[in-house]
Amino acid sequence: MSTYKSDFLNTLSTRGYIHQCSDAAGLDALAAKGDVTAYIGFDCTAKSLHVGSLVQIMLLHWAQELGQKSIALMGGGTTRVGDPSGRDESRKLLTLEDIEDNKRGIQQVFAKFLRFGSGPKDALMIDNAEWLTKLNYLDMLRDIGRHFSVNRMLAMDSVKLRLEREHELSFIEFNYMVLQAYDFAELARRYGCNLQMGGSDQWGNIINGIDLGRRMGTHQLFALTTPLITLASGAKMGKSASGAVWLNADMLSPYGYWQFWRNTEDADVGRFLKLFTTLPLAEIAKLEALGGSEINIAKKTLADKATALLHGQQAAEAASETARRTFEDGESAEGLPTIELDLENGAGVLQAAVQAGFASSNGEARRAIQGGALRINDMAVIDEKMQLTMSNLNSEGVIKLSMGKKKHALIKPRQA
Repeated sequence: MSTYKSDFLNTLSTRGYIHQCSDAAGLDALAAKGDVTAYIGFDCTAKSLHVGSLVQIMLLHWAQELGQKSIALMGGGTTRVGDPSGRDESRKLLTLEDIEDNKRGIQQVFAKFLRFGSGPKDALMIDNAEWLTKLNYLDMLRDIGRHFSVNRMLAMDSVKLRLEREHELSFIEFNYMVLQAYDFAELARRYGCNLQMGGSDQWGNIINGIDLGRRMGTHQLFALTTPLITLASGAKMGKSASGAVWLNADMLSPYGYWQFWRNTEDADVGRFLKLFTTLPLAEIAKLEALGGSEINIAKKTLADKATALLHGQQAAEAASETARRTFEDGESAEGLPTIELDLENGAGVLQAAVQAGFASSNGEARRAIQGGALRINDMAVIDEKMQLTMSNLNSEGVIKLSMGKKKHALIKPRQA
């Protein structure tokens, strides 16, 4: 039973979001008065965030829904350096044009979860390039760098693990934690921010920010981190067999996103309903209690609600209907993921499986054929050298490609 007084921390606790929290009683008191301004930083390393970032986005969503103020911080500045946390090698340095392009890509997701505006509780979207690109190096060393102990920096997991494995850590990466700490202090000064949230791997960086803020004379700052989200199988959250589960619709269709949640392992359904939907806990408890084949009702609810949050109710309903027609009626529903191949000259079935994202390599596709899992127009493929041509098109002018019970795609002739 939660002992928090504020709806904010009580909700985060009961839904499973809290891993660590600095001065929970102090933060709880602020939240009870609606005086929390919370931020999370998102570096612009790709054109879309993936589902592994969704817990952090949900934190900002719940903060706003429960009377606090949320700030989504774009890492236009820190992305130029690269966060070494959890990595054995340096991130590729991106051009300024790539960073801006990525920033435009990831910004579109937040409007689905947050209300932006100029009101006192409206969310803000800010770019740390506003202040980081204006820092003078000598002034930074004198005014900020003097507050950091190299001994303590070397003890940070992001640094220590890299060095213990004898992997190179560049000077530019070593400075990342300084910049992240300065972000917290600067947001406190500019916007009254008092809480930084993030994944459990960010705890040390966030505590550095709290310490820097204290040394620079800010008001009291707080930290809150979420647990690492893993699947019941032990696999890391955020990946599927075909790669990252992107949040932008142009990188993963709403149907593909719906299908990701529909394929959730039985043991994960209840936990994911709490983390990735806004369903009331009492309703989630009823879905968790379902057993046997009825667990599929809970999985469909998870897929429907998670997809509606990101892509809208209409897209969620369309994805659900596409799945129903495909799985129950055996149709080649239009909403399925679609690829184009050169059917005029013939395309290999192994190539088709890889391009559709059903397999990561020809070898994996070959093993699927050997196991009888790959089908063309609902007929099992028995020849791994099979060529797909115009003669394979069905009455709807497409080829239906399937692997197992849950993976389906349509193949259309490539237009000249």
